[in-house]
Amino acid sequence: MKNKWLSTNNSHLVNVQRLPNILSTIRLVLAPIFLILYVQDEVVWRALSVGIFAVAVVTDFFDGYLARLYSAQTAYGVFLDPLADKFLTFAGFICLPFIDATQFPWWAVGVIVLRDVVITGMRIIAERRNVSIKTRLTAKIKTMSQMFFLYLVLLVGVFVNTDVWLSSYCIQLLESGILGWLMIAIVVLTLYSGIEYIYVNINIFINKHDAKT
Repeated sequence: MKNKWLSTNNSHLVNVQRLPNILSTIRLVLAPIFLILYVQDEVVWRALSVGIFAVAVVTDFFDGYLARLYSAQTAYGVFLDPLADKFLTFAGFICLPFIDATQFPWWAVGVIVLRDVVITGMRIIAERRNVSIKTRLTAKIKTMSQMFFLYLVLLVGVFVNTDVWLSSYCIQLLESGILGWLMIAIVVLTLYSGIEYIYVNINIFINKHDAKT
């Protein structure tokens, strides 16, 4: 009886330990769904897409929390979690030029995407050499800043096309140019984070066996 209880308990623990990777996978799936819905002309689809984006952001919090709580951090999970974040942020930034291409130009989106592609490439090379690149504090700040910024701008993109009491405030905010300056700040932070990653882990490219963290 005791062995049966232990077996059931261990099975439950294993299932819980899989949750972080499941949540990251859900985020990967939600990203393209969000993107497709947001670029539609109908406001209802945009509003729904913002809700989907919010759900995806919540999964980002819980996968990290559960991984730490149940000591379920794996090499696969360490790679999958930031990859899912990148897919979600890519989708979010691609939507911004559809709101205002002047304040959120495609070149800025390209810089952000290029940075993440380069860092993801570094991670792939590191994994092949059995080296783990830990997520740096600046990268966490960058991701959190991007998520808050994206959610704000995406909401503005919904309300400027509606006729509710928030609409006029969102239009004023968009026309003020503040969001455009925030976009520049996000680009600078993203670039700094990428340069730091390259500088700290440059030994990966010169055939060293371990990366600095």
